[in-house]
Amino acid sequence: MKAIRLRDFIEDKDGRLYAVSAYDNEERAGCVLRYVPDDNGERVSKDGIRYRKYDFEPAFEYIKKYKPEYLDVVHRVPLEDIKKVLKPDEEIENVMARDRRVLKLSDIFGVLKGTYGCTGSLLCGLENDSSDIDMVVYGKFWFLAQKNLIRAVKEGRIQALSDHMWEKVYNKRIPEIDYETFVLHEKRKWNRGEIDNTYFDLLYTRGYDDLNSVKIIKGTVLGKKTIEAEVSDASLSFDSPAVYSVNHPEISKVLSFTHTYSGQALKGEIIEACGVVEDHGDEKWLVIGTTREAKGEYIISKTLIEKNF
Repeated sequence: MKAIRLRDFIEDKDGRLYAVSAYDNEERAGCVLRYVPDDNGERVSKDGIRYRKYDFEPAFEYIKKYKPEYLDVVHRVPLEDIKKVLKPDEEIENVMARDRRVLKLSDIFGVLKGTYGCTGSLLCGLENDSSDIDMVVYGKFWFLAQKNLIRAVKEGRIQALSDHMWEKVYNKRIPEIDYETFVLHEKRKWNRGEIDNTYFDLLYTRGYDDLNSVKIIKGTVLGKKTIEAEVSDASLSFDSPAVYSVNHPEISKVLSFTHTYSGQALKGEIIEACGVVEDHGDEKWLVIGTTREAKGEYIISKTLIEKNF
Protein backbone atom coordinates (compact mmCIF):
# COMPACT_ATOMS: atom_id res chain seq x y z
CA MET A 1 0.00 0.00 0.00
CA LYS A 2 1.25 3.49 -0.82
CA ALA A 3 2.06 5.70 2.15
CA ILE A 4 -0.83 7.62 3.65
CA ARG A 5 -0.12 11.31 3.14
CA LEU A 6 -1.53 14.74 3.85
CA ARG A 7 -4.94 15.42 2.23
CA ASP A 8 -5.83 11.76 1.76
CA PHE A 9 -9.00 10.61 3.52
CA ILE A 10 -9.31 7.42 5.53
CA GLU A 11 -12.35 5.38 6.51
CA ASP A 12 -12.27 3.49 9.81
CA LYS A 13 -13.95 0.15 10.54
CA ASP A 14 -17.14 1.91 11.64
CA GLY A 15 -17.43 3.95 8.44
CA ARG A 16 -16.23 7.28 9.84
CA LEU A 17 -14.27 9.43 7.40
CA TYR A 18 -11.20 11.46 8.43
CA ALA A 19 -9.10 14.05 6.59
CA VAL A 20 -5.40 13.16 6.88
CA SER A 21 -3.56 16.14 8.33
CA ALA A 22 -0.02 14.83 8.85
CA TYR A 23 2.85 13.09 7.09
CA ASP A 24 3.96 10.81 9.95
CA ASN A 25 1.45 8.02 9.42
CA GLU A 26 3.61 4.91 9.68
CA GLU A 27 1.79 3.40 12.71
CA ARG A 28 -1.20 5.67 13.31
CA ALA A 29 -2.70 8.03 10.74
CA GLY A 30 -2.76 11.64 11.92
CA CYS A 31 -6.10 13.03 10.85
CA VAL A 32 -9.25 14.95 11.81
CA LEU A 33 -12.73 13.44 11.83
CA ARG A 34 -14.99 14.93 9.14
CA TYR A 35 -17.97 12.65 8.42
CA VAL A 36 -19.86 10.16 10.58
CA PRO A 37 -22.61 7.78 9.39
CA ASP A 38 -25.89 9.14 10.75
CA ASP A 39 -29.45 8.30 9.68
CA ASN A 40 -30.31 11.98 10.12
CA GLY A 41 -27.19 13.30 8.38
CA GLU A 42 -27.48 15.93 5.65
CA ARG A 43 -24.88 14.39 3.30
CA VAL A 44 -25.70 11.29 1.23
CA SER A 45 -23.20 8.99 -0.51
CA LYS A 46 -23.76 7.36 -3.89
CA ASP A 47 -24.65 4.20 -1.95
CA GLY A 48 -27.41 6.02 -0.10
CA ILE A 49 -25.57 6.18 3.24
CA ARG A 50 -26.25 9.34 5.21
CA TYR A 51 -23.42 11.19 6.96
CA ARG A 52 -23.18 14.08 9.37
CA LYS A 53 -20.34 16.55 8.78
CA TYR A 54 -18.31 17.56 11.83
CA ASP A 55 -16.41 20.83 12.14
CA PHE A 56 -13.15 21.00 14.09
CA GLU A 57 -14.32 21.46 17.68
CA PRO A 58 -17.35 19.13 17.49
CA ALA A 59 -15.09 16.49 15.88
CA PHE A 60 -12.78 16.54 18.89
CA GLU A 61 -15.75 16.35 21.24
CA TYR A 62 -17.07 13.33 19.32
CA ILE A 63 -13.71 11.52 19.40
CA LYS A 64 -13.27 12.27 23.09
CA LYS A 65 -16.68 10.69 23.78
CA TYR A 66 -16.73 7.73 21.38
CA LYS A 67 -13.09 6.94 20.46
CA PRO A 68 -10.91 8.42 23.23
CA GLU A 69 -8.06 6.09 22.26
CA TYR A 70 -7.72 8.14 19.04
CA LEU A 71 -7.39 11.45 20.89
CA ASP A 72 -4.10 13.33 20.47
CA VAL A 73 -2.97 16.69 19.07
CA VAL A 74 -4.87 15.41 16.05
CA HIS A 75 -6.87 12.18 15.84
CA ARG A 76 -4.59 9.14 15.58
CA VAL A 77 -6.18 6.11 13.93
CA PRO A 78 -4.14 2.88 14.12
CA LEU A 79 -3.44 1.38 10.70
CA GLU A 80 -5.24 -1.82 11.69
CA ASP A 81 -8.43 0.21 12.24
CA ILE A 82 -8.35 1.66 8.71
CA LYS A 83 -10.79 0.04 6.30
CA LYS A 84 -10.07 2.20 3.26
CA VAL A 85 -7.77 5.00 2.05
CA LEU A 86 -9.11 7.56 -0.43
CA LYS A 87 -6.34 9.23 -2.42
CA PRO A 88 -7.06 12.43 -4.38
CA ASP A 89 -4.67 11.53 -7.21
CA GLU A 90 -6.23 8.07 -7.66
CA GLU A 91 -9.87 9.20 -7.49
CA ILE A 92 -9.59 12.29 -9.68
CA GLU A 93 -11.04 10.65 -12.81
CA ASN A 94 -14.20 9.72 -10.90
CA VAL A 95 -14.53 13.25 -9.51
CA MET A 96 -14.03 14.88 -12.92
CA ALA A 97 -16.61 12.56 -14.47
CA ARG A 98 -19.35 14.01 -12.24
CA ASP A 99 -18.13 17.62 -11.83
CA ARG A 100 -17.24 19.70 -14.89
CA ARG A 101 -15.69 22.45 -12.72
CA VAL A 102 -13.04 20.04 -11.48
CA LEU A 103 -12.47 18.91 -15.08
CA LYS A 104 -11.99 22.53 -16.12
CA LEU A 105 -9.56 23.20 -13.27
CA SER A 106 -7.50 20.13 -14.16
CA ASP A 107 -7.17 21.49 -17.69
CA ILE A 108 -6.14 24.93 -16.41
CA PHE A 109 -3.52 23.53 -14.02
CA GLY A 110 -1.93 21.63 -16.91
CA VAL A 111 0.00 19.10 -14.83
CA LEU A 112 0.57 15.40 -15.45
CA LYS A 113 -1.91 12.71 -14.47
CA GLY A 114 -0.95 11.34 -11.07
CA THR A 115 0.41 14.68 -9.83
CA TYR A 116 -2.90 16.25 -8.83
CA GLY A 117 -6.29 15.40 -7.41
CA CYS A 118 -9.32 16.69 -5.55
CA THR A 119 -9.79 16.25 -1.81
CA GLY A 120 -12.51 17.18 0.68
CA SER A 121 -16.18 16.35 0.24
CA LEU A 122 -15.77 15.75 -3.49
CA LEU A 123 -13.19 13.03 -2.84
CA CYS A 124 -15.61 11.35 -0.43
CA GLY A 125 -18.59 11.72 -2.76
CA LEU A 126 -20.39 13.78 -0.11
CA GLU A 127 -20.47 17.20 -1.74
CA ASN A 128 -23.55 19.41 -1.86
CA ASP A 129 -24.47 22.63 -3.66
CA SER A 130 -22.57 24.79 -1.15
CA SER A 131 -19.34 22.74 -1.19
CA ASP A 132 -16.07 24.44 -2.08
CA ILE A 133 -13.53 22.69 -4.32
CA ASP A 134 -10.27 21.56 -2.74
CA MET A 135 -7.77 20.82 -5.48
CA VAL A 136 -4.40 19.37 -4.48
CA VAL A 137 -1.17 19.21 -6.50
CA TYR A 138 1.90 17.28 -5.39
CA GLY A 139 5.49 18.49 -4.95
CA LYS A 140 7.17 20.57 -7.65
CA PHE A 141 4.12 20.27 -9.91
CA TRP A 142 2.23 22.60 -7.55
CA PHE A 143 4.33 25.54 -8.74
CA LEU A 144 3.56 24.74 -12.38
CA ALA A 145 -0.16 24.60 -11.55
CA GLN A 146 0.15 27.96 -9.79
CA LYS A 147 1.89 29.47 -12.82
CA ASN A 148 -0.79 28.17 -15.17
CA LEU A 149 -3.54 29.43 -12.86
CA ILE A 150 -2.03 32.94 -12.95
CA ARG A 151 -2.02 32.81 -16.75
CA ALA A 152 -5.63 31.59 -16.90
CA VAL A 153 -6.84 34.43 -14.65
CA LYS A 154 -4.97 37.06 -16.67
CA GLU A 155 -6.42 35.62 -19.89
CA GLY A 156 -9.94 35.70 -18.44
CA ARG A 157 -10.42 31.93 -18.57
CA ILE A 158 -11.10 31.78 -14.83
CA GLN A 159 -12.05 34.24 -12.11
CA ALA A 160 -9.89 35.70 -9.39
CA LEU A 161 -11.65 36.13 -6.07
CA SER A 162 -14.23 38.91 -5.95
CA ASP A 163 -14.13 41.57 -3.23
CA HIS A 164 -17.17 39.92 -1.67
CA MET A 165 -15.39 36.57 -1.52
CA TRP A 166 -12.24 38.14 -0.02
CA GLU A 167 -14.39 39.61 2.74
CA LYS A 168 -16.02 36.22 3.30
CA VAL A 169 -12.61 34.49 3.56
CA TYR A 170 -11.30 37.16 5.94
CA ASN A 171 -14.35 36.97 8.20
CA LYS A 172 -14.14 33.18 8.27
CA ARG A 173 -10.47 33.14 9.27
CA ILE A 174 -10.58 36.17 11.59
CA PRO A 175 -6.78 36.66 11.46
CA GLU A 176 -4.69 38.87 13.71
CA ILE A 177 -3.91 41.24 10.84
CA ASP A 178 -6.15 43.91 9.32
CA TYR A 179 -8.17 43.31 6.16
CA GLU A 180 -5.94 45.36 3.82
CA THR A 181 -2.78 43.57 4.99
CA PHE A 182 -4.52 40.20 4.70
CA VAL A 183 -5.65 40.78 1.11
CA LEU A 184 -2.26 42.22 0.10
CA HIS A 185 -0.57 38.98 1.12
CA GLU A 186 -3.30 36.70 -0.20
CA LYS A 187 -3.54 38.17 -3.70
CA ARG A 188 0.05 37.33 -4.57
CA LYS A 189 -0.24 33.71 -3.39
CA TRP A 190 -2.35 32.59 -6.36
CA ASN A 191 -3.60 29.57 -4.47
CA ARG A 192 -7.33 30.19 -4.67
CA GLY A 193 -9.98 31.49 -7.01
CA GLU A 194 -13.56 31.17 -8.24
CA ILE A 195 -14.95 28.91 -10.94
CA ASP A 196 -18.60 29.16 -11.96
CA ASN A 197 -19.21 31.15 -8.76
CA THR A 198 -17.66 28.41 -6.61
CA TYR A 199 -14.64 29.00 -4.39
CA PHE A 200 -11.64 26.72 -4.89
CA ASP A 201 -8.28 26.18 -3.19
CA LEU A 202 -5.03 25.09 -4.84
CA LEU A 203 -3.43 23.02 -2.06
CA TYR A 204 0.14 21.77 -1.80
CA THR A 205 1.17 18.28 -0.66
CA ARG A 206 4.65 16.74 -0.78
CA GLY A 207 5.39 14.05 -3.35
CA TYR A 208 6.00 10.47 -2.19
CA ASP A 209 9.76 10.95 -2.61
CA ASP A 210 9.77 13.91 -0.21
CA LEU A 211 7.43 12.87 2.61
CA ASN A 212 10.14 12.86 5.28
CA SER A 213 12.14 15.92 4.19
CA VAL A 214 11.11 17.84 7.32
CA LYS A 215 9.97 15.90 10.38
CA ILE A 216 7.32 17.86 12.26
CA ILE A 217 7.24 16.97 15.94
CA LYS A 218 6.16 18.94 18.99
CA GLY A 219 8.98 20.41 21.04
CA THR A 220 9.21 21.80 24.55
CA VAL A 221 7.30 25.08 24.79
CA LEU A 222 9.49 27.96 25.95
CA GLY A 223 7.05 30.87 25.71
CA LYS A 224 5.71 33.47 23.32
CA LYS A 225 7.95 35.63 21.14
CA THR A 226 7.86 38.14 18.28
CA ILE A 227 10.79 38.17 15.86
CA GLU A 228 11.99 39.83 12.69
CA ALA A 229 14.05 37.63 10.37
CA GLU A 230 15.06 37.10 6.77
CA VAL A 231 13.53 34.08 5.03
CA SER A 232 16.31 31.83 3.72
CA ASP A 233 14.08 29.04 2.32
CA ALA A 234 10.37 29.21 1.46
CA SER A 235 10.14 26.05 -0.66
CA LEU A 236 7.69 24.47 1.83
CA SER A 237 5.78 27.65 2.60
CA PHE A 238 2.58 26.30 1.00
CA ASP A 239 2.81 22.97 2.85
CA SER A 240 0.85 22.11 5.98
CA PRO A 241 2.33 23.19 8.27
CA ALA A 242 3.97 25.94 6.23
CA VAL A 243 7.72 25.95 6.90
CA TYR A 244 10.00 28.99 6.59
CA SER A 245 13.70 28.63 7.31
CA VAL A 246 15.01 31.96 8.62
CA ASN A 247 18.25 33.75 9.40
CA HIS A 248 17.87 34.67 13.07
CA PRO A 249 20.22 34.38 16.07
CA GLU A 250 17.79 32.16 18.01
CA ILE A 251 15.05 30.82 15.71
CA SER A 252 15.89 28.54 12.76
CA LYS A 253 12.37 27.82 11.46
CA VAL A 254 8.99 29.53 11.53
CA LEU A 255 6.04 27.14 11.14
CA SER A 256 2.40 27.94 10.53
CA PHE A 257 -0.26 25.35 11.30
CA THR A 258 -2.97 27.68 10.03
CA HIS A 259 -3.63 28.00 6.29
CA THR A 260 -3.90 31.79 6.73
CA TYR A 261 -0.11 32.17 6.84
CA SER A 262 0.94 29.62 4.22
CA GLY A 263 2.80 31.22 1.31
CA GLN A 264 2.99 34.42 3.34
CA ALA A 265 6.57 35.37 2.41
CA LEU A 266 9.19 34.71 -0.26
CA LYS A 267 12.85 33.80 0.06
CA GLY A 268 14.91 36.90 0.87
CA GLU A 269 12.03 38.83 2.44
CA ILE A 270 11.99 40.16 6.00
CA ILE A 271 9.12 38.80 8.08
CA GLU A 272 7.66 39.74 11.41
CA ALA A 273 6.26 36.69 13.18
CA CYS A 274 4.59 36.25 16.53
CA GLY A 275 4.06 32.78 17.97
CA VAL A 276 5.21 30.23 20.50
CA VAL A 277 8.86 29.15 20.72
CA GLU A 278 9.54 25.42 20.87
CA ASP A 279 12.86 23.81 21.80
CA HIS A 280 13.93 21.10 19.34
CA GLY A 281 17.36 20.32 20.73
CA ASP A 282 19.82 21.89 18.32
CA GLU A 283 17.11 24.21 16.98
CA LYS A 284 14.34 26.47 18.20
CA TRP A 285 11.18 26.88 16.13
CA LEU A 286 8.60 29.65 16.24
CA VAL A 287 5.15 28.09 15.86
CA ILE A 288 2.07 29.98 14.64
CA GLY A 289 -1.32 28.31 14.95
CA THR A 290 -0.93 26.77 18.39
CA THR A 291 -4.70 27.17 18.75
CA ARG A 292 -7.42 26.73 16.13
CA GLU A 293 -7.97 30.50 15.86
CA ALA A 294 -4.25 31.39 16.21
CA LYS A 295 -5.20 34.26 18.47
CA GLY A 296 -2.33 36.70 18.97
CA GLU A 297 -0.18 34.86 16.42
CA TYR A 298 0.69 35.97 12.89
CA ILE A 299 3.24 36.25 10.08
CA ILE A 300 3.58 39.29 7.84
CA SER A 301 6.10 40.16 5.16
CA LYS A 302 7.51 43.55 6.08
CA THR A 303 9.19 43.63 2.68
CA LEU A 304 5.85 43.27 0.89
CA ILE A 305 4.13 45.85 3.08
CA GLU A 306 6.91 48.43 2.63
CA LYS A 307 6.69 48.02 -1.15
CA ASN A 308 2.94 48.64 -1.20
CA PHE A 309 2.11 51.11 1.58
